Amino acid sequence: MSLVAQRLGLIKPSPTIAVTQKARDLKAEGKDVIGLGAGEPDFDTPAHIIEAAKAAMDRGETRYTPINGTPELRQAICAKFKRDNGLDYSIDQISVGCGGKQVIFNAMMATLDPGDEVIIPAPYWVSYPDIVLLFEGQPVFIDCPAENGFKLRADDLEAAITEKTKWIILNSPSNPSGAGYGRDDMKAITDVLLRHEHVHVLSDDIYEHVVYDGFTFCTPAEVEPGLMGRTLTMNGVSKGYCMTGWRLGYAGGPEDLIRAMTKVQSQSTTHTSSISQAASVTALTGPQDFIAANNEVFRQRRDLVVSMLNQAAGLSCPTPDGAFYVYPSCAGVMGRKTPDGKTLETDGDFVTYLLDSEGVAAVQGAAFGLSPHFRISYATSTDLLEEACRRIQRACSSLT
Repeated sequence: MSLVAQRLGLIKPSPTIAVTQKARDLKAEGKDVIGLGAGEPDFDTPAHIIEAAKAAMDRGETRYTPINGTPELRQAICAKFKRDNGLDYSIDQISVGCGGKQVIFNAMMATLDPGDEVIIPAPYWVSYPDIVLLFEGQPVFIDCPAENGFKLRADDLEAAITEKTKWIILNSPSNPSGAGYGRDDMKAITDVLLRHEHVHVLSDDIYEHVVYDGFTFCTPAEVEPGLMGRTLTMNGVSKGYCMTGWRLGYAGGPEDLIRAMTKVQSQSTTHTSSISQAASVTALTGPQDFIAANNEVFRQRRDLVVSMLNQAAGLSCPTPDGAFYVYPSCAGVMGRKTPDGKTLETDGDFVTYLLDSEGVAAVQGAAFGLSPHFRISYATSTDLLEEACRRIQRACSSLT
């Protein structure tokens, strides 16, 4: 009898983490590898946030906190939702977890029964379907190709909803495509959801603050207040505040859902670090000007990468609205041969070729549910990005 539970056969390890680890391993072996797999800002956590963490330790804030986070943090989250999104939550409607991933995990564990359907637009963040599957839910994928701006269309959503649909997961700006839903885009989606009262909305807003070119962020419950009672609005400090390692995500939602998620978390992590919580209070309530400064650097990197990839033979790279990824099509290199005679049949073949021939680690589009594409994170130094793109151009020009 196997020790490992059968349910683990439903899921796979995170492909993005696997690519990042493989790049680390190759570097440790002395290989010249540029890792473009990690979704992590390369900027340091701002000094005033670090100082707040130190001050909390000096004050002795090193003990257990409430499962859902300190009252100070939950109040700061309520104020953030009101300030940035026009959403009114009480502190009893706030969930705080060890990163946004745990918040999603808690929500799915607390609500999914076997056979419940969760609509997931593709391309999607790699963990959505696996979390759903782990709790015996059924992911329902809707392809959102580049010609649709990688965005879900209202008609396609309407066609996908059944009596078994419990959730839809929306992510704007998107990982992996960087596509953002403007207010008109979002209104078309929320209009459909208003007609289906049994469908709940999980809005993953983790890239809310990482936007470019005047794009105005919006979230479903903001666009359609009628959905407030069945929407979980998830966010965190990892991306916009450069706090990935601090592991703090949060969400606002209906009080009964938050209680259920709290019950789940009470039997897992209990709460995230008390020090991360204190630092996050300062992140949410303190100076915000560094975000725009960081975004300007990201924008310059985005423009560099889009330009250089569009100069690579066989690649086509749209310009994203936000986040720090590009999701180019590699359809133009499918069927071509590498210098050693291997035919590229999938986007997995292509990213393997990039790593083996030029030492560039990217993530295959199949991991995000829409092929043939690949994802590159431009949250790394401009010099490395320029060198990586030169290598990709060289790899593409070597195909026959």
